[in-house]
Amino acid sequence: MLPTPMSSPTKSCVQKIELTIDSAPLKREVLVDIYLPERLPATGNLPLLLINDGQNMEELGLQKMMDRGFAEKRYRPFIAVGIHAGVDRKLEYGTAAKADYLDRGRLAGAYTQFIFEECLPLVRQAQPYAEFSEKLFAGFSLGGLSALDIVWAHPHEFSRVGVFSGSLWWRSLDQDDALYDDDLHRIMHQLIRKGHYAPWLQFFFETGTFDETSDRNNNGIIDSIDDTLGLMAELKAKGYPDSQIKYLELSDGKHDIATWARAMPVFFDWAFAAR
Repeated sequence: MLPTPMSSPTKSCVQKIELTIDSAPLKREVLVDIYLPERLPATGNLPLLLINDGQNMEELGLQKMMDRGFAEKRYRPFIAVGIHAGVDRKLEYGTAAKADYLDRGRLAGAYTQFIFEECLPLVRQAQPYAEFSEKLFAGFSLGGLSALDIVWAHPHEFSRVGVFSGSLWWRSLDQDDALYDDDLHRIMHQLIRKGHYAPWLQFFFETGTFDETSDRNNNGIIDSIDDTLGLMAELKAKGYPDSQIKYLELSDGKHDIATWARAMPVFFDWAFAAR
């Protein structure tokens, strides 16, 4: 169920800081937008949300969502960081431990290095808080896979992850290969299966029934939903209860920013609901 629409605030509750990071691991400039409450608490630290594909945040309406949520005291204060993708998005996003069968994602390790060695330290310097009460990571499509991979590989750094229409099909063998097997060749599923249980982690997944039309196993369920449900099953087998896994399936949702804009307030309610 989608949240009740929020009215527009009369005055902005969110300020925006723009950074340009000359990244050594990525060998490019990375644009980073920091969105934080206009009125910051005098004491205590705030949650930090990293978001892949930060170049899409204006179209998504991120600042307006935060404005409304803060104005209506619907969300507890938090800081969001939109990290702009580069022209090598399909190489930088992915799973750091293994590229896919076409060698996409081969720079995912460099992207992870950028997050920890450059992005987070400079974000700490650019706003008033040296530390954060918790860190979250979210992303869309391939950016969702990237966010999940980074959180899963570094659980002591994060508390939650949001995956919107995630590219969880990411595979080590072409699906048209006669040897292809979902249980063996979906990379993120294998990483979950072989990884370690971190009891504090919580997971949010969104899919749309019109994310795509592909149904490689002909079971009547599109691949994006099938792959997401399969990954959730891996998490449950690892020990995560239903209470730590939130799943949102939009019956008319597409693989686009408009759909993710509808889903984002549900994610915010799940992650930052005022207590």
